[in-house]
Amino acid sequence: MGADAFSDLADSYDDTFTDTSIGRVMRSAVWARLGATFVNGDRILELNCGTGVDASWLGTRGVQVIATDAAPGMVEVARSRGVDAHVCRAEDIDDFAEAHGPFDGALSNFGGLNCVDDLGVVAAGLGRAVRPGGVAVLCVMGPFVPWEWAWYLLHGKPTAAFRRLRASTEWRGMTIRYPSARSTRRTFAPWFDVSRTWALGALVPPSYVEPFAAKHPRLLARLDRWERRVEQWRPIVGIADHYVIELVRR
Repeated sequence: MGADAFSDLADSYDDTFTDTSIGRVMRSAVWARLGATFVNGDRILELNCGTGVDASWLGTRGVQVIATDAAPGMVEVARSRGVDAHVCRAEDIDDFAEAHGPFDGALSNFGGLNCVDDLGVVAAGLGRAVRPGGVAVLCVMGPFVPWEWAWYLLHGKPTAAFRRLRASTEWRGMTIRYPSARSTRRTFAPWFDVSRTWALGALVPPSYVEPFAAKHPRLLARLDRWERRVEQWRPIVGIADHYVIELVRR
């Protein structure tokens, strides 16, 4: 059911997020780190590739990306971009990697890992898929988001405001979970060491604030500059829409 939900969104995803002002700001921040992490000739495994925007960008830099997503609709759009994309659930990445690996690193952007049934299974799969010394860059939706509390309370939606504080929430027939950065670190600890954790969307508003952000591009740019300066501060990481955790395979 979850894969079908994302397939239904495939044709509109870039219009509703990738090409929005907030989407561009957030993805630019992620790309800055991907560009500093992966180099020409690297072979990278991507989980939850969506429409293939990240894989396509890395490809222009000489990075070979083998992309996967559980949603056939997303994979179809990614392939239309020339991405080497395959239908595969993140929980099944171990078997996939056995046939296609090993890899120099891994990537999962913008909350794909929040949708998996068992993050521990994914961690073990990546532990076997990524060579020692390889880096996994994982962008995960966090549980404490003041932007979300304020926005939805102002719009009279208290249930939506505090949805991430519950253990999980249901969306289009699938379960979404919001692990903290500390919890994710523990889950990957048997195979990976943390090299860097940083905030994405602590000062920059979440994507559903796009109507406001589009009308105030200077403010959005200013918030992005401020966020980049303090992105590694622990309190900032703890209140971000997403956090990005960079892991080094032992």
